Amino acid sequence: MPEVTANETISALAGEHRGVSIELDAVTKTYPGQPQSAVADFSMRIEPGQLVMFVGPSGCGKTTTMKMVNRIIEPSSGSIRIDEKDVLSINPHELRRHIGYVIQQIGLFPHMTIAENVGAVPRLLGWDKARTAARVEELLTTVQLDPRTFAHRFPRQLSGGQQQRVGVARALAADPPVMLMDEPFGATDPITREKLQAEFLRLQATIGKTIIFVTHDFDEAIRLGDRIAVLSERSQIEQFDTPAKILANPANDYVRSFIGSGSALKRLTLIPVTSAELGPKAEGAPCVDEGATLRDALDLLVLNGGDRVNVSTADGRVTGSLTHAAISASLDTVAAEHRPVV
Repeated sequence: MPEVTANETISALAGEHRGVSIELDAVTKTYPGQPQSAVADFSMRIEPGQLVMFVGPSGCGKTTTMKMVNRIIEPSSGSIRIDEKDVLSINPHELRRHIGYVIQQIGLFPHMTIAENVGAVPRLLGWDKARTAARVEELLTTVQLDPRTFAHRFPRQLSGGQQQRVGVARALAADPPVMLMDEPFGATDPITREKLQAEFLRLQATIGKTIIFVTHDFDEAIRLGDRIAVLSERSQIEQFDTPAKILANPANDYVRSFIGSGSALKRLTLIPVTSAELGPKAEGAPCVDEGATLRDALDLLVLNGGDRVNVSTADGRVTGSLTHAAISASLDTVAAEHRPVV
């Protein structure tokens, strides 16, 4: 088999726009003079298009692990492959131009306009002005910032939430197959954070990137992740599974401590109302959209103090109703589906 050069690897990554696989095999990071490694023997495969959440306490190594993927931090040993290609053989600066990166501090260049910030990586890659300008306009529209209003403003003229949207747009500018996100919404207020999370889910459903997302917020991990890696000291994987399976069957007490109280309510946020057995339409009852979750339906039941909530389609047609008992039964059914076979 002919040897693949570093330039060919970069060209292959640059040609990918949908998500690709990421594989870390026995990756370790040891800093000089330290008695033990910061990350020890970390192995994981992330499938194309998956959004994987790294959740764990401060200092457990989750950000260090993520930063080794784009080689902001160099691993001491082990291998890292993106789309089956060895990234340790690539010039790290070239590698980082083809991996999106979003951080909590956002890191916008204060002396550049929003358009110039978003277009920074395409310019480094040698895109012409017309192509760069078209991409900037497309991305600002995608993250719901009107280019006519925001393109020529400076970062200081934007709110924190708007700056974070620009950070996401900049990470997507070269249409990379992989994105790394380090607590990107952590510095925003709860209302802005929830809105950004909803927008990000909508965006990911469209772009289908492979994403590693670092957070210390387990509720955020449940809401956003296809899979969650619960990490302990030195980035040891305590459990790596879907949110539903982790909530239904935590692997140990450490994982339970992250879930905290109210695990049943957290599980309701993962179950669509359409999965429940609907009863007859209830006259005068409030309505919840069929795209909502059972948690939304329960909240509406509690808020209104009624016995039922109706479920309606986007055009307002009522398809049935839900009761407390139906919601509870659905929760039991889902728990049984995720219970391990002994």
